[in-house]
Amino acid sequence: MKRTIAVVTTSRADYSHLYWPLRDLSVNERIDLRIVALGSHLSPEFGNTVREIEKDGFRIDAHVECLLSSDSDVGMAKTIGLATLSLADLFGKMRPDLLLLIADRYEMLAPASVALALRIPIAHIEGGEISEGAIDDAVRNALTKMSHIHFTSTHAARERVIAMGEEPWRVHRAGAPSLDHLRRSTLLGREELETRLMIDLRKPTALILYHPVTLARDTVQEADALFDALESFPEQLLFFYPNADAGSRELIERTQSFLSSRKNGRIFTNLDAITYWSLLRHAELLIGNSSSGIMETASFALPTVNIGIRQQGRERAANVIDAAPDASAIRGAARIARSDDFRRSIKDVPNPYGEGFASKKIVEILTTVPLGNELLMKRHSPLQAEAASERVANSR
Repeated sequence: MKRTIAVVTTSRADYSHLYWPLRDLSVNERIDLRIVALGSHLSPEFGNTVREIEKDGFRIDAHVECLLSSDSDVGMAKTIGLATLSLADLFGKMRPDLLLLIADRYEMLAPASVALALRIPIAHIEGGEISEGAIDDAVRNALTKMSHIHFTSTHAARERVIAMGEEPWRVHRAGAPSLDHLRRSTLLGREELETRLMIDLRKPTALILYHPVTLARDTVQEADALFDALESFPEQLLFFYPNADAGSRELIERTQSFLSSRKNGRIFTNLDAITYWSLLRHAELLIGNSSSGIMETASFALPTVNIGIRQQGRERAANVIDAAPDASAIRGAARIARSDDFRRSIKDVPNPYGEGFASKKIVEILTTVPLGNELLMKRHSPLQAEAASERVANSR
């Protein structure tokens, strides 16, 4: 009997991570895959990226409109509410055997809450990580405690999830599924990439991935330092749209204004995963506060300048240089990143986020894990005092 597994995707970022798990689930004879797209996937302003999923040959079973056209924290909160209302009806009819969620976007609180009420077990990818400067950190931990199966990206993340009280048999170190692209996808060569994007990659190129700092009251307060520093950067600058968070529209406007007086720069609303990964291979430098700069760049030995508090606490390889949100500090970190000595030192740096086999592990577990009360009912490790009392009682 087939298992129905529903997968929720909300944005270009999580879809690039989910691509290979979706591909492997879709061809598995034991799985009835249901894909639910919501959030910025359905927004023309953010590129209508739902079309990328369809172009890749996946059938989308439900489109859930919930993203408010706002640029505020209230809009974010209302988006969660709208998504919850729609998903309650959807999952109430669909009743999947498992719900697969990924990472830490605030929208993911909606499907998790609905699944909890409907007794639908949740499998969660990329729990146990740390990003202290964003609300993502709290969202990720909340999803972990609501989930029943966990696929972590690193060994330390697995230990962290177990330390939160999750039973070890539920927690599997799979690696980050985005890294499967490096092993299983065919990346573009320089000339093909130049033709597709209409850019000249013979010029030194820096990629700028910068998002609102959602834990701060002023979510773009660190952006002043970034743009001040970039004024003196000699590289061709390729910007990417930020996440659909409070402050994202202000960042987009600032980027467009910055580029209006600079000849060697572009801003992209969205790039498909293969094009983006190909750029990582051909760029000289990545600058920003994105998890991609932490999780993926090590696989290309790409020097990365990580700015400010957003990714504070996240494991990183030696190719990442942290910089305070200060223009001078960012310029100094970039000088180190450009140096031949630094580039030589990171040539063979290992990536703690995996080896490109995450999807295989994820699908193997999802197709074999026992369902029913055994999965839904989580048992908690006793407190130290309780364990000591139990040992004393057993010794009598």
